[in-house]
Amino acid sequence: MIISIASQKGGVGKTSTAISLSAGIARKGKRVLLIDMDSQANSSKVLLPDYPKLDKDQTVYATIIDRKPLPIKHTSVANLDIIPSHILLSETDVTLTTAIDHREARLKTELDKIKSQYDFIFLDNPPALGWLTINSFTASDKALIVVSPGYFELDSVVQISKTIANVQEFFNADLQLLGFLFTMSDSTINTQTSLQILRQTYTNKVLKTIIPRNVDLKDAHMNKQDIFAFNPNANSAKAYNTLIEEVFISNE
Repeated sequence: MIISIASQKGGVGKTSTAISLSAGIARKGKRVLLIDMDSQANSSKVLLPDYPKLDKDQTVYATIIDRKPLPIKHTSVANLDIIPSHILLSETDVTLTTAIDHREARLKTELDKIKSQYDFIFLDNPPALGWLTINSFTASDKALIVVSPGYFELDSVVQISKTIANVQEFFNADLQLLGFLFTMSDSTINTQTSLQILRQTYTNKVLKTIIPRNVDLKDAHMNKQDIFAFNPNANSAKAYNTLIEEVFISNE
């Protein structure tokens, strides 16, 4: 299964979700690949200690821009591989806007060659709805949309839903919405109101598991670890484990 993890709004826990799901499922014995499509390369920096030494030809940039095979790297987490990102991916929209040769399917073309090697493939997308996200959606079976509390965060869901619909119409009719994952939850009125609005607007599409606001996630990433290596008893680790069982492992 190939799953795009996306959000139009930054700072909602998208990359934390990508890292946590990838590492958590890999720790259950499944073969997992994480593709870092975000030019900020935060997933890459957490999971690859030697990331600063990599040049652009050792990243997904080589595939998206130069049409080369996907450069797979092993991580320290057993069963988890990663294809790192590069800062120059920030120029992708400029480059692909003038391209005429399947600009939406450059990732899919190469991913189709290796996807049989993995049980799960996750794509950590940039917080923007450009050609990188379109490439991810075109290559994916499902899209997981991450939403955190707040007016602007909820408003961004409308636009990303339209993007999914456009990809389904023009590029990938088989793309399905896996659901909306509510993150950074706490006991504030803002959180409870946001969750209520999301559930009322997207009935049956909001995942049951809620990810709590938890400082351990930031501390884990600061130490270049996934949450399960850093503190498997953290509230966020328990929540992501519940999500893995609810959505991925139990439905195999």
